[in-house]
Amino acid sequence: MVHVTPADSALASAADDDLPATPPAPPPASPAPTPEGDPEFTRRGTAAYWRITIGLFLVGYATFSLIYCVQPLLPILAEAFHVSPAESSLSLSLTTACLAVSILCFGALSENLGRKWLMFASMGIASVLSVVSAFIPDWHLLLATRAAIGIALGGVPAVAMAYLAEEIEPKGLGLAMGVYIGGNAYGGMSGRVITGFVAEHFSWPVAIGFIGATGALSVICFALLLPESRNFRRKVTFSVRDHLANWKRHLANPRLAALFVVGFLAMGAFVTVYNYVGFRLLAPPFALSHDEIALIFTCYLFGIVASAAAGALSDRIGRGPVLTGGMALALIGLVFTLSDSLAVTIVGIAILTFGFFTAHSTASSWIGQTARGAKGHAASLYLLAYYVGSSVLGSSGGWFWSHGGWVWVAAFCAAAWVLTAAIAVTLQMNARTIR
Repeated sequence: MVHVTPADSALASAADDDLPATPPAPPPASPAPTPEGDPEFTRRGTAAYWRITIGLFLVGYATFSLIYCVQPLLPILAEAFHVSPAESSLSLSLTTACLAVSILCFGALSENLGRKWLMFASMGIASVLSVVSAFIPDWHLLLATRAAIGIALGGVPAVAMAYLAEEIEPKGLGLAMGVYIGGNAYGGMSGRVITGFVAEHFSWPVAIGFIGATGALSVICFALLLPESRNFRRKVTFSVRDHLANWKRHLANPRLAALFVVGFLAMGAFVTVYNYVGFRLLAPPFALSHDEIALIFTCYLFGIVASAAAGALSDRIGRGPVLTGGMALALIGLVFTLSDSLAVTIVGIAILTFGFFTAHSTASSWIGQTARGAKGHAASLYLLAYYVGSSVLGSSGGWFWSHGGWVWVAAFCAAAWVLTAAIAVTLQMNARTIR
C-alpha cells in the first residue's frame, strides 16, 4: 500500500476553510521573493510545476513501497517465524507507529534543516535499512529494523506536503497533491505486487531487498528533479516552545481537528482491509496462491487515478463533497467484499481503494488549504493521526479476524468509514461557501 511532504497551518475562522484559497501570508521565517513580499508560487502547467509533481510522485512511490512491502508477506512471515497473524502484522504496524511519531519530530526539524535534502536523507537511509532487513533471520531484530525504517521515513510525508503547500499556487495545489498521493498509491501497489511475486518464486528476503534497491534509485531521481524551495527560509534557532504552540494552535482549530480524525479513521480501516484480505483469499472458497493474491494489489492502480482526479475535482467543486463521495464509494466496495465470488470481491477491493484514495487526497489538500502558517506542523499532525490509525486499527483488525472472520473485519471497517463520512458532511455543512 501507503504516503506519504509538509504543510503548515492554523486558521482564524473555521468556517472559511472551504472558501477559495488565497495565498497565505508568508510566516516571519519565509523570504520575500518579490519586491511586494508575496510568495513566488509555481504556476500550474509550467515545467517547474511538473518537475515538482513528478519528483514528489517518485518520493511518494518510494515511501509507500518501503512501508507496505511486507503487507502481502504477512502470511509468509507468520509461517516462517511461527507467529500469529496479529503478530505478523507488527512488521507493518511498528513501522507506521514509529513513522507517526517521527513525523512530528521531522516536521519541526525541517524548519531548521530545510525541505528537499531532509526528504532525500530520510528516503536514502530508509532504503538502505530495507536492504539490510532482508538479511535478518531473527523475528525481533527484524521488527526493530522495521521500526527504524519508520523513524527514518518521518522526514518525508509531512515535509512533502508542506513543500507543496508553500511552493504551488493555490489553484494548482489540489492536482499536485493528488499526483503526490498517486505516487503513494503506486508505491503501495508496486511494493505489494512485486514482493508477492518475488517471494513466491524466490524468497521473502529477496523481495524486500529488491524494494529497498528501487527505493534508492527513486530517491536519486527525486533529488535531480525537485527544485529548491523558493518560499521557505530556514530558521536559525530551534524553539520547543514555538513548535508546541503551533501544534496546540492547530489542534484548537475544530476544522483541522476534524480532518485529523478523518485521517485516523479512513487510513486505519483501509490498512485493516489489506492486512487481512490476504488471509481470507488464502482460505476456502478462494484458496489462492501468494502470487495470485499479489495481483489483487494491482487495485492500487485505481488509487492512482482517484488521487489525481479527486485533486482536480476538489479544486473545482470543493473538498467536502469529494471527501464524502470517496467514503461512500469505500463503503460500497466493502459490501462487495462480503461475497464468496472472487470476481465480485476483487471489484469491491477496487472500488474501496478508489474511494479511500479519493478521500485521502482530498483531506490532504484540505489541510494545506485550511492551515495558515506553520503548515509543516499541521501536516505532521494529520499524518500522525493517519499513521496511528494505520497502526492501531490495522493491528486491532487481527482480533476481529480471529474471532469473527471477514464479516467482523468488514463491520469494523464500515463503522470507521461511516463516521468518517459523517465528519465530512459536517465539515461541508459548516462551510459558508462551496469552492
